Amino acid sequence: MATKQLMPDQSTEKPAGGVGDTSMGPAVMAAAASVGLSWYYFFLKGDKQRGLFVGLWPPTILAFASYFKQHQMEQTLSMLTSPGRSLKETLDSMMGSS
Repeated sequence: MATKQLMPDQSTEKPAGGVGDTSMGPAVMAAAASVGLSWYYFFLKGDKQRGLFVGLWPPTILAFASYFKQHQMEQTLSMLTSPGRSLKETLDSMMGSS
């Protein structure tokens, strides 16, 4: 039976700062719940107008989540590239050891 061995320079830790994080966040959960609620109103309750109204919420929720994520990335980038910052400080900040 083969066993997996890690080289000394390899690690099993995730990258710092949530890079590559593909988990479902609260915005995706809220959008999915909104779709379910929309189907409930439209098909089960027969209230088509309310079902359509609630069905417009998921794109709005996801758009807000995208905006806030982009704003967070912009702030991080501006912090890393701010003038007067040394290369060591920038690298320490990127590696999460600040």
